[in-house]
This record gives sequence, C-alpha cells and structure tokens, in this order.
Amino acid sequence: EPLRLWKRYLVFASLFVLMVILQKTFQITSRLAALFLIFLTLPVFALVFLAIKIEDGGTFLFEQKRMGKDRRPFSMYKFRTMVANAEKLKEKYKKLNEADGPVFKIYNDPRYTKVGKLLAHSGVDELPQLISIIKGEMNFIGPRPLPWNEALKVPRKYDRRYNVLPGITSGWVVEGAHRLSFERWMRLDLEYIQKRSLQKDAKIALQTISLIWRGIVGQIVKID
Repeated sequence: EPLRLWKRYLVFASLFVLMVILQKTFQITSRLAALFLIFLTLPVFALVFLAIKIEDGGTFLFEQKRMGKDRRPFSMYKFRTMVANAEKLKEKYKKLNEADGPVFKIYNDPRYTKVGKLLAHSGVDELPQLISIIKGEMNFIGPRPLPWNEALKVPRKYDRRYNVLPGITSGWVVEGAHRLSFERWMRLDLEYIQKRSLQKDAKIALQTISLIWRGIVGQIVKID
C-alpha cells in the first residue's frame, strides 16, 4: 500500500512539474515573439512618433494604471491618441459615455487628436502593449485589462477574469468590443478562461489580424 501511494505521488508530482515547464516555456515563447514583433514594427513606431510630434509636440506613449492578473496593478502602454489633458477632461464629457457598467468609452471621443483618432479606430494604438508582454504583465490573448478605477467597480462575481494574464486582444474584442453590453463582455471573458485552448487562441488571433487590417483600410479610405 505505501508503495502504491508513493507511485501515485510520483505521477502527480511529475505532471505538476511538466505543467510548470510547459507554462514557463509558453511564457518565454510569448516574450520572444513580442520582442520579435517590436523589432518588426519599429518603422511603425517611428512613423507614429513623428506624426504625434508633428501634430502637437507631446509624448507619443500613453501610460495608464490597469488591473492585471491576481488584481495586481501594472502600467499599460498605448500610442497616445488624445490631447495631453484628456484625463482631466473626462468628467466634462461623462454625459457622452456610450458604454454601460463602470466603463467609460466614446467612439468619436472629442478628446482624440487627428492622428490619435486614426490610431484608435484602426487598433494600431495597442501596439506598445507588446512591451507589457515582454515584462510578463500581459499576454497576446486574454481578458482586456480595465483602468484601475473602473476595475475596482467590477462586481466580484467576475473575479475569475483576473486568474490569467490580461491580453492585447480577446473574444470580446473580435465580437464587437464596446458595442456589446458590459455583462456580455464579462461573460465572454469567463467563458474564455473556462474553455481556453491553443485552437481558440489561434482563432481569436486570426480574427484580430483581420479586424486590424479592415480598420487600417477603413481609415485610409476615409482619408482619401
């Protein structure tokens, strides 16, 4: 009997170690992929930097405190799409909020700069979040991280969304993002965590690429 128990222990211990190794390998692979993509998109970073500097001379990166895995705070980066004092103007435009729940979102936000609106509506503004993947604070796919003050207002019944790293994209993003209700958003996040797989991640990734491409083409057409 002790020998049988010892064998079971060895099996479970081996499986646990294997899971840890696979998880670490996946994390390292994600970080290397993010680093590669940053090098690949350096011309985009350079063009955005120049466009923002030419328009208003301000900083080209926007940093914001968000809630990450295990409800820990982290700094998330985006290309700056709004005027420098956008956070101070938030209260002024609160009545224009188009999102429900504790979230604040205006599709044609009056705080957008001209360049910023193009970046936001094409999805290119999210590119700097590759930095957060390299830092181990985000993943390519996972629940979108909310601004800290908004995250604190999310009902605790949705806490499972903080069991995984937040992502640059998610099922919520490809299904319509802020066009969906807040409750639907949260349900999609919980569903992803429950049923996540490499196949599901690949599907979301392909849908996101298609979404960004259509967004870029749409903005180019508007300019023409």
